[in-house]
Amino acid sequence: MTPRPPVRDGGALCLAIALLLAQARVSPWPSTLGEVAFAASPADAPALLETLRSASPAERRAAAAGLGEVGDARAVDGLARALHDPDTGVRQAASDALWAVWSRSGDPAVDALFRQGVELMSAQRLAEVVDVFGEVIRRAPGFAEGWNKRATVYYLMGALDRSLADCEEVIRLNPIHFGALSGFGLIYLRKDDPARAADYFARALAVNPGLDQVRAALEEIRAVLAERRKPSI
Repeated sequence: MTPRPPVRDGGALCLAIALLLAQARVSPWPSTLGEVAFAASPADAPALLETLRSASPAERRAAAAGLGEVGDARAVDGLARALHDPDTGVRQAASDALWAVWSRSGDPAVDALFRQGVELMSAQRLAEVVDVFGEVIRRAPGFAEGWNKRATVYYLMGALDRSLADCEEVIRLNPIHFGALSGFGLIYLRKDDPARAADYFARALAVNPGLDQVRAALEEIRAVLAERRKPSI
């Protein structure tokens, strides 16, 4: 019999995706994007959402960036639509803005603790950061990004079942969280369930088609699954 071709479980591509999710942008934001400057305040959010729908690409990019700086949950639907914008810069700005909006709990003390956790993640101090994000979750159980960051840490530590449980909580709170959907894919790939991994990667790309590394992983998995379906000799 011909051995089953392997999927690159835990390989460089999947590690790159995991690290990308771990390092997703958190506020504060720069005050300019390209050549368009802005000084947004929360009161500007409705106008920024309108600009995101109807203006030139440069203005749409600036509007998305402004919403990343001052937007809240009311900006999410508009930013999610902008992930499918014909302009690459708008799509990237919208993706960054969603990460920034999702990284604000609405409680300054929780947000400060969350930022501390992100800094510890960047320093690869994973054992410490689990406790920090655990405290974030305890204080703000409805804050999906606290669960998502802890899920990412658990994945990097190899605690796959704990990561899976946290990802489930993220999607319960935020069904379009493309980071958690990608995380599901990584976990199931590590669990040697490539078909399920492919399903979650496809769901993440349906929300955010700009996830190039996720797309590359999905294409690889599909190629391997197709090879496995060929009759063995």
